Amino acid sequence: MRLLLLGGTEFVGRAVAEAAMERGWEVTAFHRGRHEAPAGVTSVLGDRTAPDGLAALAGGAWDAVVDTWSAAPSVVGEAATVLKGRVERYVYVSSRSVYAYPTPAGLTEDGPLVEGASADAGQTAYPQDKLGGELAAEAVFGDRALLVRPGLILGPWENSGRLPWWLGRIARGGPVLAPGPRDNPLQYIDARDLAAWTVGAVEQGLGGPYNLVSPPGHTTMGELLDACVRATGSDAELRWTDPEPILAAGVGPWTDLPVWLPPGELHDALHRGDVAKALATGLRCRPVEDTVTDTWAWLRSLDGPAPQRQDRPAVGLSPEVEEKLLNAGT
Repeated sequence: MRLLLLGGTEFVGRAVAEAAMERGWEVTAFHRGRHEAPAGVTSVLGDRTAPDGLAALAGGAWDAVVDTWSAAPSVVGEAATVLKGRVERYVYVSSRSVYAYPTPAGLTEDGPLVEGASADAGQTAYPQDKLGGELAAEAVFGDRALLVRPGLILGPWENSGRLPWWLGRIARGGPVLAPGPRDNPLQYIDARDLAAWTVGAVEQGLGGPYNLVSPPGHTTMGELLDACVRATGSDAELRWTDPEPILAAGVGPWTDLPVWLPPGELHDALHRGDVAKALATGLRCRPVEDTVTDTWAWLRSLDGPAPQRQDRPAVGLSPEVEEKLLNAGT
């Protein structure tokens, strides 16, 4: 099969490229040249946001295109229009952020969606932009548009800094503030598992929306951080702390302490989604130990710091705030 990636040089796009090549697909990546594409991928350089920016793709034909765009929905619509008739299936990597908040535990793909999204809109807010991207893909490709809705994405090549921050902090050793409860369930997807399901879904001819994260409770905060200790081989001592003093200190869940959300409404929205539809169509999720160990190996292979998306703020708790909280608990 022939796959076109709009992007394909970072994190999710890179994982999709590698998963497709493992199945013997021919892969083309259309990108701006800021990052090197995986070995074996044919690169076509261009900027999709420029006038006639997709002109370099004229004349090509593919069985599917995978688009991970996160900004203005109109950009997705332009790509879909250009590729209509030359691509059989349009795969748009969206987000579970498209669901209206509060998102109750166990919500399926039929749940209510955010308001204010438009297929031809410029960039507004992330939930509306992602839903607008879905609408743009569906407007052109109809039921041949596959809408992939992941939540938290982890794994090698992560460029949002969440798991890399925890690994880096734990590798430094010593007492580590561990946000409780220890058995707090987590729901995430390894980018490689997302990619494997996506290329399989293309082969199956699937369309429409799919929640794509691990089953609820696939791991816990305790299991994740314990895996970080084992992977790094550090002498870190996890000091488990109840949510109340952490929140009272002004520490932000998800940002200051990546991945972590205290029990409650937001935790239910991010870590308790229904994924039965994806599981029934082939989703398989590797153990958290593998995700953590492989991410640490990748981090150690880098010549410098882990990559960080320019449109995402850096995450992580300052050493001063961590020390203050640790001392308060002694």
